[in-house]
Amino acid sequence: MTEVESAPQHRGTKTVTVGVVAESGADERRVALVPKAVATLLKNGMNVVVESGAGERALLPDDLYAEAGATIGDAWSADVVVKVAPPSTEEVARLRSGQTLVGFLAPRNADNQIGALKAAGVQAFAVEAIPRISRAQVMDALSSQANVAGYKAVVLAASESTRFFPMLTTAAGTVKPATLLVLGVGVAGLQALATGKRLGARATGYDVRPEVADQVRSVGAQWLDLGIDAAGEGGYARELSDDERAQQQTQLEKAITGFDVVITTALVPGRPAPRLVTAAAVEGMRAGSVVIDLAGETGGNCELTEPGRTVVKHGVTIASPLNLPATMPEHASELYSKNLTALLELLITDGALTPDFEDEVVAASCVTRGGS
Repeated sequence: MTEVESAPQHRGTKTVTVGVVAESGADERRVALVPKAVATLLKNGMNVVVESGAGERALLPDDLYAEAGATIGDAWSADVVVKVAPPSTEEVARLRSGQTLVGFLAPRNADNQIGALKAAGVQAFAVEAIPRISRAQVMDALSSQANVAGYKAVVLAASESTRFFPMLTTAAGTVKPATLLVLGVGVAGLQALATGKRLGARATGYDVRPEVADQVRSVGAQWLDLGIDAAGEGGYARELSDDERAQQQTQLEKAITGFDVVITTALVPGRPAPRLVTAAAVEGMRAGSVVIDLAGETGGNCELTEPGRTVVKHGVTIASPLNLPATMPEHASELYSKNLTALLELLITDGALTPDFEDEVVAASCVTRGGS
């Protein structure tokens, strides 16, 4: 086991210690940093302490962290604490004034812990708030985890479906390929389209931002054009007007009934998920069809969604899994770890925590600082 003091010191200052804590959520299997990332941080002049068992649910035992050079110990006492899920009230109580916390912090959610972090004097950086600019792509944890969710949504749809995804030509005859519609063509939506196409489905994408049509076609899918343009800031969609919403609902209801599988990924930051799949649309789908709703955590895109459950309505299976990336903890953790490593290297220089708040990435992602 490597001792914290054994890491190199820089410029005569105390070397910053990064703490990797175990996630407390019952369904959270990811870990903030994987052993490969530990070795990288040590090379860059940081120390790393890992809470015992932090990586177990991601199939990463303590021994692998120790071999990479980390100390197994009290990660909550580190200068910088890194985690995946937003902290609970009990976890915030374990932090002290002057510490730094980095992770998903749900800054736009009404029930977040930002106020508690501020009161505790914690400097906090929310990975959701990292701006979507070219140089920050390597730090974009929302996108890395959305890729996992988009892939797994298609695998789940194929499992729930009563039909083959690819076209099959057999001695008993030819089976037509399944038809797949993805609503919301962000990172998760594009990955779902690409994965569905690889599995042999006839994939179609829809979004209220018509500029993403070329991205849909680039993965071999077709574009569903309903004549609505609601592009917003930061690559997200703006909220639709009442007239646009009515137009979309009428046209989508008709279109949805022609698909075997519908995957919804539409989200508006800080607001309830837009309703795209009405009860009437579900009723119009063929029995045996599937709806996978990835917006369940903010209410769902389907009117009949029951967040966190799989139900059958009008013969259609409607699944709304929560925290889908956590069901693939190995690769989800590896991707998230790369995001955090890049952000930590921006915040820590020569072993010292020196965030440059003139940097737009640092400034945008910092949600509490100095009690404000």
